[in-house]
Formats: sequence, structure tokens, C-alpha cells
Amino acid sequence: METRQRTQMKFDLHNKVVIITGASSGIGAASALAISKLGAKVVLASRNIDKLNLVANKCTPKNNVLVVVTDISKESDCKNLIDKTVEHFGRLDALVCNAGKSMRGLVENTSVSVFRELMDVNFWGCLYCTQAAMPHLLKSRGMLVGVSSVSGFKSLAGRSGYSASKHALNGFLDCVKTENLKTGVHVLTFCPGFTATDIRLNALNERGETQAETPRNEEKMMKPEEVAHKLCQSIQQKKDFVVLTKEGKIIYWLSKFVPNFISKKIFEEFAKEPNSPLRIQPLNE
Repeated sequence: METRQRTQMKFDLHNKVVIITGASSGIGAASALAISKLGAKVVLASRNIDKLNLVANKCTPKNNVLVVVTDISKESDCKNLIDKTVEHFGRLDALVCNAGKSMRGLVENTSVSVFRELMDVNFWGCLYCTQAAMPHLLKSRGMLVGVSSVSGFKSLAGRSGYSASKHALNGFLDCVKTENLKTGVHVLTFCPGFTATDIRLNALNERGETQAETPRNEEKMMKPEEVAHKLCQSIQQKKDFVVLTKEGKIIYWLSKFVPNFISKKIFEEFAKEPNSPLRIQPLNE
């Protein structure tokens, strides 16, 4: 589903300065390479310098790449990311808030610290970066991109912290879009479906420990390169709201018209996962 597209000139990525958070792996790394190939100057941000450098070495030409070690859960790091970008390239044209973290567990059993960590990364990280970047995006009439999720409009069972953070992200992006209807700054909310990345391996369990395994079939998921290609297309075409995969589009529309039905189907699907925390039997049995 690709909706709410305005009739505007395309966003040419050639020679644009683009920041990508979470650029050390997965969708972020694939997007960095794809955007770089389109002639953009890319700024790669994440906490892992070694992985960032591996991605940077694949981007061409090398003088069009800047690596900035960034923990987006820290406001000072996000401000530094924007400052370093403008200091190095002299401008900022697009901010892609891609960094994200997931979890799995029932609400009542999950440590509050897990919810805080997911909100820090998935929501506050985007807010910190956006606030620091906005003066420069206003100047360049640039673009803010938030990589969200299907769970940003329909919560996924056993992923309460993730779903809450993505709902918050979607609401935030929608507000930024509305506030900038007359400024020239464009906002894209981009919702991939399940993608074969490390996000499930790095997801937190109820105790806040790394899950270190995936409960889903990764082979049936989109590849990061496919998602990156769709992301580039969506940026160039100045889309407003994009949902990828047939499954994601079905969930989007059914959640609007038959929300209880789709909640039941989501429960049934996630209850099939190995070691699912979901209760299969009613509480009164």
C-alpha cells in the first residue's frame, strides 16, 4: 500500500546529504549502499564503529561518506551527529531515522526497563535527531524519513514495547508532516513488513536480555536489499506513507474495518511461534 502521495517534483538524491541511523546492518546498511549508488553523500550512524566502517568501505566514492558513532538514545549524541554532518558537508537534505530495537514478552512479565529502552531507541532517538536536524531541513527544504512498522498501526501480540514505540513514532511523524505542510519539508512514514535482519536476534526478552534467536522463518521474509530499493523509490517519489508486503497491506486495511478479527488472527499467528509467551488456554480453564 502506498497512499497519500502528493503531486510534487521528485526528490533527486544525487548530491543530497543523507543521514541514516542504524546504518551498521540490516535495512540501514542496505539503504546506505543503495542511496550512495544514487549519488548521495551519506552519513552512517550507529554505535558499532567496526560495522560502520565495513559499510562505509562499500560506498563510493569514499569522499562522499562520513561515519559518526552515535547512540541515538542519547540526545547529545544525536545533536553531535547533526553538527558533524553539517560541519563536514555544509548542509543536510534528508534524515532517515531507521535505528530500531524489538522485544518479546507479555506485558505483565516484562521489565519496565525493556519498555524504556525501546522507547529510547525507537521513539526518542527519532525525536532527538529530528529536533536537531529540523533547522537544516527547513533551510534545504529536505526530507524526514521514519522507518516504522506494521506494528505502528496494529499492535503485534507479545511485542507491546515495540508496538507502543512504533505507534508513538507514527503519531510523531504525522504531526511533523502536518506542521510542515507549508514549509517545503517532506515527511515519509515507511513501514516494511517482516525483513530478514538481526532485529529478532537482538530483540530483548522479558528480563531485558538479548533473545539471541529468531522465533520466525527468516527465509520467507523480505531481504534488506529489497526494502532498501523500495525505500529509495519512496524517497525519490516523495511518498507520504508506505506499507510493504501483501501481509502488511492486509493488516493495514483489516485493522481499519474489522479490528477484532485481525487481532484474533494476529494472536493465532504469533501463538504458533516457538516458545511463544502467549496464553493458548482461557484464564478460567
